[in-house]
Amino acid sequence: MIELKPDECRVLGVLVEKSLTTPGQYPLSINGIVVGCSQKSNREPVKDYSEERVYDAIDVLCARNLVIRTHLTGSRVPKFRHNSREVLNVDTPQLVVLAELLLRGPQTEGELRGRASRMHQLESLDVVRTILADLTGRKMVRKLPPVAGSRAACYGQLLCPDL
Repeated sequence: MIELKPDECRVLGVLVEKSLTTPGQYPLSINGIVVGCSQKSNREPVKDYSEERVYDAIDVLCARNLVIRTHLTGSRVPKFRHNSREVLNVDTPQLVVLAELLLRGPQTEGELRGRASRMHQLESLDVVRTILADLTGRKMVRKLPPVAGSRAACYGQLLCPDL
């Protein structure tokens, strides 16, 4: 099992998200990753990332083969793309659920369906439950007790226990 630090999770989550939501701008430059990591929406907690902080995370992710540096024809700067689907051996629906958990932390089934569907359509809560059951069985996700005042259980990713 791969274990990541919070900055590495944020960078990986951004690369997965942007590959699916803005494919015309993907792969991303360091500046694009910094902007994605620091954006004020769809992130929890909201933080400001520096280029140095992102480079440090990229170096670790490249060493683990989760991110690949690419040099596109006509581009003056290196770009980066994720390789997490292959390394983690997940399909696209599983990947978008993991990315959402990396970017926003623990969430309910309904929150995951609504938020992850902007990356890839998740047709129903039953589909989300099936994805979560598979990821839980593979020790990539865990079920958490409901937060105070709620009856719905939350799910959290296990790639970064400290997140």
